Amino acid sequence: MRRPRGSPGPRAPRPTEAAICAGPGESWSSSPNSMLRVLLSAQASPARLSGLLLIPPAQPCSLGSSKWGHRPLGGGPQAGPVQGLQRLLEQARNPGELLRWLGQNPTKVRACHYPVALRRLGQLLGSQPRPPPVEQTTLQDLSQLIIRNCPSFDIHTIHVCLHLAVLLEAKPEELTPHVMVLLAQHLARHRLREPQLLEAIAHFLVVHETQLSSKVVQKLVLPFGRLNYRPLEQQFMPCLERILAREAGVSPLATVNILMSLCQLRCLPLRALHFVFSPGFINHVSGTPHALIVRRYLSLLDTAVELELPGYEGPRLPRRQQVPIFPQLLTTDRSRCKYSHKDIVAEGLRQLLGEEKYRQDLTVPPGYCTDFLLCVSSSGAVLPVRTQDPFLPYPPRSCLLGQAASSLTTRDPVQRVLLMLRERWHFCRDGRVLLGSRALRERHLGLMGYQLLPLPFEELESQRGLPQLKSYLRQKLQALGLRWGPEGG
Repeated sequence: MRRPRGSPGPRAPRPTEAAICAGPGESWSSSPNSMLRVLLSAQASPARLSGLLLIPPAQPCSLGSSKWGHRPLGGGPQAGPVQGLQRLLEQARNPGELLRWLGQNPTKVRACHYPVALRRLGQLLGSQPRPPPVEQTTLQDLSQLIIRNCPSFDIHTIHVCLHLAVLLEAKPEELTPHVMVLLAQHLARHRLREPQLLEAIAHFLVVHETQLSSKVVQKLVLPFGRLNYRPLEQQFMPCLERILAREAGVSPLATVNILMSLCQLRCLPLRALHFVFSPGFINHVSGTPHALIVRRYLSLLDTAVELELPGYEGPRLPRRQQVPIFPQLLTTDRSRCKYSHKDIVAEGLRQLLGEEKYRQDLTVPPGYCTDFLLCVSSSGAVLPVRTQDPFLPYPPRSCLLGQAASSLTTRDPVQRVLLMLRERWHFCRDGRVLLGSRALRERHLGLMGYQLLPLPFEELESQRGLPQLKSYLRQKLQALGLRWGPEGG
């Protein structure tokens, strides 16, 4: 089984797009395996099992796995025995019988059977007002079966088992920081935007506020920013502000990591900003091993202050300390380039517009790498990029000159249009919510004055061949009022 490039250690995680996540066709690392051992080895209270296991799965159970997910039920030489065991598990009359079906049929047990067994256990316990007691050895046997077989689990199975296991050993506030950190890292790494689990982490953080260091808090907060999820827990933000006020000077890298997660959630505590932009903090981090990454994060925070807090009057990052935010393609995009639609979209634009009328992979100030940029006249004609300045000024002119945004049209009639690829891995696992770092980038580019034209992966994947893709791009550009060719100039 392939292992990740690095294993979790004392180094602080990066809450930006460099964070590791499993993509299409990728195997699971050993971290979920070790996490199951931690979660399932604790003594579970049978009294708390009733109702907790009655959780619908994220998607229907399936047999086996394929490159992009799971095969539907049925098919294959082993489908019959496997389906038969699933029916036996679903019809088990008591927990003991359920465990016997799993333990006595090792050649027929598949990974998808364990979520079925866990859900059936919940049904058995919740079917009566006073559920029958479950022997501790029964739960331990089930835990050991899951632990023994989890290296072969697919993404859905291990996620369901984790979901249920967290709700099995205790209430969220009774778990240890180590377990909650493992859960947070698992959700962030695999882009699992599960509100119930995220709310459990938020509640744990609030309950244990005074006992948690900033180095632990940065790991607990990581999935909220990455998954673009602002918890319902009302004390979550005030709690983080108090922790930052108390711990800001203890670990500079942990402090900026927490602020980065909050920035992705569109929440920037003023007191913490005053601290990290102070000359004392900047001078202190300049001599540390993490100086470059801290300066990059501070540069992004300074950009967020510039664009999202127009009334801010506190200290800012000095110009000489600023560095490009993301000057090159991001780690996830480089590692998944063979799955990307960028090459075929580039060829479609080349045939549709011509090579001189778009720029690919251009990094615009203050350091955001873009996919495709077009320069468009006030009449909608697509202009040759070489004859125009492709960059909009940063900071925006409205900030520099104190002018209304409407006056910018008369000063610079050329509009810059960005075609933004929204690949499958740019979203949380559900495919509906953009990751926090991606949403932040699009938000900032829009505030800088670029016109954004998103190209969602669902639409790109539905195009069959280059001719269909060219027709799709033509419709997208014409919908913006763009013209090209002899009649378009």
